Amino acid sequence: MSNLHPDRYFGCKEGAVALARELYRKMSAFPIISPHGHVNPALLAENKPFPNPVALLITPDHYITRMLASVGVTYEQLDIPTKGERSQKAIAPEEIWQLLAENWIAFAGTPSRIWFEEILSEIFSITLPFNKTTAAQIYAEISHTIASDGFLPQQLFERFRIEVLATTDGTSDSLEHHRALQSTSLKARVIPTFRPDDVSDPERSDWQSSLRNLEASSAIAIDSFVTFRAALRRARDRFIEAGAKATDHGTPSALTIELTENEKEALFVELRNGNVTQANAQAFRAVMLMEHAQMSADDGLVMQLHPGSSRNHSRAIFDKYGPDRGFDIPTRTEFTSALKPLLNRFGFAEKFRLALFTLDEATYSRELAPIAGAYPSVKLGPPWWFHDSLNGMRRWRDATLESAGYLNTLGFIDDTRAFLSIPARHDVARRFDAGYLADLVHSHRVSEEDASVIADQIAYHLSKEFFRL
Repeated sequence: MSNLHPDRYFGCKEGAVALARELYRKMSAFPIISPHGHVNPALLAENKPFPNPVALLITPDHYITRMLASVGVTYEQLDIPTKGERSQKAIAPEEIWQLLAENWIAFAGTPSRIWFEEILSEIFSITLPFNKTTAAQIYAEISHTIASDGFLPQQLFERFRIEVLATTDGTSDSLEHHRALQSTSLKARVIPTFRPDDVSDPERSDWQSSLRNLEASSAIAIDSFVTFRAALRRARDRFIEAGAKATDHGTPSALTIELTENEKEALFVELRNGNVTQANAQAFRAVMLMEHAQMSADDGLVMQLHPGSSRNHSRAIFDKYGPDRGFDIPTRTEFTSALKPLLNRFGFAEKFRLALFTLDEATYSRELAPIAGAYPSVKLGPPWWFHDSLNGMRRWRDATLESAGYLNTLGFIDDTRAFLSIPARHDVARRFDAGYLADLVHSHRVSEEDASVIADQIAYHLSKEFFRL
């Protein structure tokens, strides 16, 4: 039995609670559509038992590790593997688990705490509150559960009622795990997402090696911009054959520019020869966003744009532990002028679809909602990363509803590496939206009939239809 309040996270007025319950009941009946995430496909393909609660719930969750770092817990104490290592295995996982419990107060009010406690209650049926006194008992209960029959990743995948799960995969990824999953008995789909940042950003340290990998995987010698583009198209085709429905672009900015073919060629040759400056690297990224948009207009892959993050902000953490360790920090981002060349060219293209995300909340009402509320090819992605929280979702709805409405947005995007958090994240989002809609009805801004239709769209149809799933 759950120890969580049945009306949690609605956040609506007392008079709207009954309707929120009904809307949530409708929304929770839908399976999960997860068109953007970072779960490692090997986890599902290999279908091995989870090693311990720490490897399952702490190590892959950057929200948790970065918060612990912020209160003085070192990555050494968390046994985070350094570059080139799978695990240091120097600290007993029970000690790391206890360390989290002793610092649990730091997570009060955060989405990390909500998701974690949802997992304990709804997946592991734990009724004890998580704290330093109960941590050892909870660890033992979880350890017993994950060692039992029926708790393998593929079985959980079906238990979570995930209909489609998209992973995020590099340009030259072999996609071997996706091929392996196609021969399993899984009823739902696990599909790749094409993320070509490694070959689109010449300021990355692995840019040259990524180009060589693309040469090998595409069987095209890259000796010009024309052959580079041909190799990218071949890579996209390979992903499409494996079931991909989208691309993903994590760029520093949303800048797009038009250059002639000769200018593109000269820029590519200059960069390939090692003459990389901040200015020509920025120009190349802007050119490549236009190129990727053209390819999406041709092959129909949805283009997801996630600009505005200063990646790997801590040099010390990056040098020792590598990328994606919780030290990506939001930056100011401009969209209106930056995307004008791209939208002037593709904004009304029949096959082109663009999902826009931001870490800069100031752009919600000023830029993104008006763009999504005008261009038929554009949908506004939900609150992302630091803002996929209850407060963040409310700020996003308040800022975007009146310019973009509901139908020019997408359903919830979990964007997670932590597999067990997927159902928790979607459930929290559905509960919030049920309460928000109920308040709109309660204040006579939306009818009950319209709220019922919108609830179905948010929970399932918006993402499924936009990503052509």
